[in-house]
Amino acid sequence: MKKIIFSILVLFGIFVSSFAQLPSVVLKDINGKSVDTALLQNDGKPFIISFFATWCKPCNRELKAISEVYADWQEETGVKVIAISIDQAQNIQKVKPLVDGNGWEYEVLLDPNSDFKRAMGVNLIPHVFIVDGDGKIAMSRSGYTEGGEEHLIEKVRELIAAKGESK
Repeated sequence: MKKIIFSILVLFGIFVSSFAQLPSVVLKDINGKSVDTALLQNDGKPFIISFFATWCKPCNRELKAISEVYADWQEETGVKVIAISIDQAQNIQKVKPLVDGNGWEYEVLLDPNSDFKRAMGVNLIPHVFIVDGDGKIAMSRSGYTEGGEEHLIEKVRELIAAKGESK
């Protein structure tokens, strides 16, 4: 009887954890390559997903602020930022010039139909998720205030410390 209960609990754990992962939506990166969002990862290290639009001033301020410290964050923690543009099709051509003009080293994906945005339950931008090394969402927040990026790296550090690893 214990083996049956244990098997049921193990199956239940697999079932529950499968829902903790990112939804599967196929997006294109700014170079036209298709990417399945369910496969987003960072070699077992945490990563940040940031939903933005070219016209969203707080989004751009946040991504610029992260950009200023991104190299240090990567060196310290190995964290990766994946920026998801929700610009609609008629504005999609503005994304690459914005990214290149700001020198953003992020992986940038295009979500012109807001399919991934909807799947992630995002209502307001900027919206940021921190995903742990196992692909589970560890934190989510909307909006940006100056210095808010510091909270992101603190959470990444906590996740790394909890897992007992470093870069």
